[in-house]
Amino acid sequence: MQKIHTKLAPEAIGTYSQAIRSGNTVYISGQIPLDPETMELSGNDMRLQIIQVLDNLAAVCDAAGGSLAQIVKLNVYLTDLSYFSQVNDAMSQYFKEPYPARAAIGVSELPRNAQVEMDAVMVLSSSE
Repeated sequence: MQKIHTKLAPEAIGTYSQAIRSGNTVYISGQIPLDPETMELSGNDMRLQIIQVLDNLAAVCDAAGGSLAQIVKLNVYLTDLSYFSQVNDAMSQYFKEPYPARAAIGVSELPRNAQVEMDAVMVLSSSE
């Protein structure tokens, strides 16, 4: 088991790692829209929050030796499911087919009053 860490994504705000690699599988902890430099929310605009989350996920993927293209499972947590179409729009800019398997879950609250959080599973090729 290998801990993955990058300063290009927000520091963990609890007792967890940004990601853990086990074999060729990387389990990426939930990312909320924190700016990694300030550790503050990237604003109240939902589009900006979604983009920050995807940027944070990309940074953790990169630190693990992979990319968003290798994410096989993505979980999206939204405090308001009416933003689901904005998630789809942003994902179409960050992911190409085949898209990862995905679940979208409505929740009542997220850490730091974020409106969106995403966690993921990434599989690296055996040569990485």
